[in-house]
Amino acid sequence: MTAEQYTDVKSLFGCDVFNDSVMRERLPGKVYRELKRTMVEGKELSLAVADVVAHEMKEWAIEKGATHFTHWFQPLTGVTAEKHDAFITAPMENGKVLMSFSGKELIRGEPDASSFPSGGLRATFEARGYTAWDCTSPAFVRHDAAGGTLCIPTAFCSYTGEALDQKTPLLRSMEAINIQALRFVKLFGNTTARKVIPSVGAEQEYFLIDKEKWMQRKDLIYTGRTLFGAMPPKGQEMDDHYLGTIRQRVSAYMKEVNEECWRLGITAKTQHNEVAPAQHELAAIYEAANVTADHNQMMMRILKKVASRHGMRCLLHEKPFAGVNGSGKHNNWSLTTDEGVNLLEPGKTPHENIQFLLLLTCILKAVDEHADLLRESAADVGNDYRLGGNEAPPVVISVFLGEQLQDVLEQLISTGTATHSKAGEKLLTGVSTLPDFLKDATDRNRTSPFAFTGNKFEFRMVGSRDSISSCNVVLNTIVAEALKEACDELEKAEDFDLAVHDLIKRYATEHQRIVFNGNGYAPEWAEEAARRGLPCYPSMVDAIPALTTEKSVKMFEAFGVFNRTELESRSEIQYDIYAKAINIEARTMIDMTVKQIIPAVIRYTTVLAESINAITATGVVDPTVQKELLEKTSANLKKTSEAMNRLSALTEEYPKYPAGRERALFCRRKMVPAMEELRSPVDALEMMVDKEMWPMPSYGDLIFEV
Repeated sequence: MTAEQYTDVKSLFGCDVFNDSVMRERLPGKVYRELKRTMVEGKELSLAVADVVAHEMKEWAIEKGATHFTHWFQPLTGVTAEKHDAFITAPMENGKVLMSFSGKELIRGEPDASSFPSGGLRATFEARGYTAWDCTSPAFVRHDAAGGTLCIPTAFCSYTGEALDQKTPLLRSMEAINIQALRFVKLFGNTTARKVIPSVGAEQEYFLIDKEKWMQRKDLIYTGRTLFGAMPPKGQEMDDHYLGTIRQRVSAYMKEVNEECWRLGITAKTQHNEVAPAQHELAAIYEAANVTADHNQMMMRILKKVASRHGMRCLLHEKPFAGVNGSGKHNNWSLTTDEGVNLLEPGKTPHENIQFLLLLTCILKAVDEHADLLRESAADVGNDYRLGGNEAPPVVISVFLGEQLQDVLEQLISTGTATHSKAGEKLLTGVSTLPDFLKDATDRNRTSPFAFTGNKFEFRMVGSRDSISSCNVVLNTIVAEALKEACDELEKAEDFDLAVHDLIKRYATEHQRIVFNGNGYAPEWAEEAARRGLPCYPSMVDAIPALTTEKSVKMFEAFGVFNRTELESRSEIQYDIYAKAINIEARTMIDMTVKQIIPAVIRYTTVLAESINAITATGVVDPTVQKELLEKTSANLKKTSEAMNRLSALTEEYPKYPAGRERALFCRRKMVPAMEELRSPVDALEMMVDKEMWPMPSYGDLIFEV
């Protein structure tokens, strides 16, 4: 990169964001300080200050080409939502209009809440809902075909105050862990920190395929994944796509994605080819959890929008193609003070870092006691197809610590004292022109759902299209609970040092079952996990009940993150999402089978039969090969028809089950196996039928021709 290009990136970054530097420049000093106090300390913003902020924000946005503003929020639909209002006011007597934007409009919006998922919280006729400005996540101007729009990140709640979105509980959980973490650091002598922030970095995986081929696949259009498809001769076996040279078409796409991200202040940093053909990854630098959640939603939209411009489609489904890697979203989580100290930094001698060891064992306690909730936070229809193989973690929650920390914990458990930490050894390259260097004290484990990776925990279960808010709500709250219990005990201890020592040993001993450094794919681990008593929830439907256990309700209510009604509503929404998604997939399979696959196979068998008759009529050659192929094709066609009829009958039975858990269980236990039964003969037919007659692009066409 040239010096000129580097300067361009610096000037480009955040140019469409109403960030701190813009506020400092445009707002009066007193207003700026008041707004910052609100952002840092959570003080209520006065309407007078809000009016000044709104005016300057509007003027800035108009300079950026904006004509409208929107309260940008994240309902429980899995995507973002927005309602646009122009800045214009009622016409004046001279026929002209004013451009205005008030503090009241900035702070609060009123979108219709009746048509968003509420899990019974809102009746259809009860339409009112409110959006409230999250001033800790900066406003931005988004440019698209509609022109410029000022987007204001907001929370979304019902008329009666319940959270109807992803952001509200995330902000509540951040407040909860901030309070408990401040108590925690003060116990160790830090009296200057004013805030502890959950710091998150998200790694986004995705697939790119050609748009024209995407348009020929009804399953991709309606469900985001391929419901049929035989594996090509080559998949990802050679691992030659992973970190390979990025193709020019994809490079051009990535360049534009980066530029759009940078304009919006998204710190897009690392990009590369992932393991599966046509799969890629984009990772951003760490930020506060709610800002990262917002930025990841924006990034997903950018990935899709830019792909369309380049004649491609971006697939964010967790398992768009059977037999190759699925896509996840690794959530890297740590705790950082407002002074820039990462509380999960172990230092060179972790055995001597008592504050770190206590925090570490508190996290082990939290994950062990609430493994069911953490699993549920990554529950998604697409994740059911992804988890458990091809670099996705298994469904059993465990914690990977690595050799160094595992050794420290074993010392604490066995002797009560840790006297040393394993250090990284020198890595000898064996080449004189290459430098020898110290390797890390521990390796990484790609099969672990929750792995310590140097100075953070990487939760690898989250699905690629999911919001990261859910898992961070759970992480923040369960760790807040563990920290509270530790602080409650230590704050009244007569001998603090002895009490800390005993508490670390007790937590390490009582919760060592959650620690597993081995191969999460090994069949032996499933048996070992069961022996340890670790919960196993194979599917989304199995995991959902974790939301409404008495233990979960008690914890969430204690920290003001959710009340029982909100948890019950989210449980109902999850069941409803699962059932609807499976029903759509089933109906799509039937539609494709009836209208595309069966007619194509009939045409092929007709050609075969005519060929057999023609050859037989010559009396010269025995058409044995053609007859065998016709028999096999006809047999699989019959299996296809029978399986399709069984699945069709189930879709007719679907409405008879009450919405909620009962309908979701019906889909899981009946429809999913029936879909697998239909797919099997169809995939076999794809390998038999003439490619020119097969009615849709193959896997090879989709993942190797981008």
